[in-house]
Amino acid sequence: MFDILTDSFKSAINKIRFSDDEKALKNALETLKKSLLKADVYHKVAKDLLSSVEIDTKRYGIGQKQFLRAIKENLTKVLSANGNQGFVFAAKAPTVALMMGLQGSGKTTSTVKLAVYLKLRKKKVLIAACDLQRLAAVEQLRQLCLQNEIDLYENEHEKNPVKIAKEALEKAKEGFYDVLLVDTAGRLAIDEELMKELSQIKAALSPFEQFYVADSMSGQDGIRSAVSFHEKIGITGVILSKYDGDGKGGIALGVASQVGVPLRFVGTGEKAHDLESFIPERIVNRLMGEGDLATLAEKTTTVIDEKEAKAITKKIQKGEFNFNDFLAQMESIKKLGSMKSLLGMIPGLSSMSAQLKDFDFENSVEMKRIKAMISSMTPKERVTPSVLNNARKRRIASGAGLSQMEVNRFFKQFENAAKMAKKFSGKSGMANFQSMMQGQNRTFPR
Repeated sequence: MFDILTDSFKSAINKIRFSDDEKALKNALETLKKSLLKADVYHKVAKDLLSSVEIDTKRYGIGQKQFLRAIKENLTKVLSANGNQGFVFAAKAPTVALMMGLQGSGKTTSTVKLAVYLKLRKKKVLIAACDLQRLAAVEQLRQLCLQNEIDLYENEHEKNPVKIAKEALEKAKEGFYDVLLVDTAGRLAIDEELMKELSQIKAALSPFEQFYVADSMSGQDGIRSAVSFHEKIGITGVILSKYDGDGKGGIALGVASQVGVPLRFVGTGEKAHDLESFIPERIVNRLMGEGDLATLAEKTTTVIDEKEAKAITKKIQKGEFNFNDFLAQMESIKKLGSMKSLLGMIPGLSSMSAQLKDFDFENSVEMKRIKAMISSMTPKERVTPSVLNNARKRRIASGAGLSQMEVNRFFKQFENAAKMAKKFSGKSGMANFQSMMQGQNRTFPR
């Protein structure tokens, strides 16, 4: 997500040795300046950041460690603004969040992504379909909610979005929903009619949160629109959509300082689970290539139930892990987001994420073949892999459109993986793992 920016900071930091002079600092700052502007960071934001980094580095004493410290501290300041981080709930349910943005900004999709984000955190969410301006907007929202099992309130007989919003709020209260997300109408450009409609909905609902969805691909135009919405309606946070498609990524660095409200979420992919909270301190660590284990841990706890994890561990220890368990674990991994994003959160592996580019684990050829094989099995074969003989394997290969050699190879890999997991799942698992790593080091000396 931050590949270009991360490379930019690394390149600048490498210009300075552990202890250096002002000439080296000047070269590093010049390298950083070019990189920031190339990444579409707003020129005033870049200028202020560079000035602060220079002052602090000189104050700490010129050196690589001090330069890195100055960058991290000042980046955190640039990315921060007064307000909430992530999603904050009102003291009394339901928490009402107004979703605003121009047409084409990804507002409706971001609304559903935010609903999925909250649902994974065990919150009951209702979405109100109040975008009556764009053709098929309600139908799009209906389909997205259906695909992701999100409750939707709509009224096809009502043409007044304010009335629909009020009705949705009543339903949210009656249904004991934790959150009500209101998908409002957008326009191709800001106009008086749009602002009037949003003001009326705001007055009717008194929302706790007012999110502006900005298309990261729109660059500074998106920032200027956010500023206009903030001045006329008031917003409590910005959600950057389509951030995965923004190859430069610099727009994220200027949102807080330019708009005056925090950047709360970024869309990291096309799937419903591809939405991440934007916490400045954590983002700075990722920009520096240091990973973000806190966010990774949070993501993991939202999709992997503790009781279920213990049950799976017991199955592995007993050698009872089967193909149904395998599919369930694959579904859980899918909810964690893209493999590229996950690697970017692991210290030391962030550089590998760039190599994955747009790799889609779920839709990879290998995963499709595995799903085809498992779909061709009988219920008994899925639960008891030991019954699979050559005749059954030939039938499975035929049903999956694969050769028996491919099916045999998959089963062998599954057996080896189950044995490996069993070896590492017990009390001596970590010792076994360390022993294996030491053995590798002896086999492949540095």
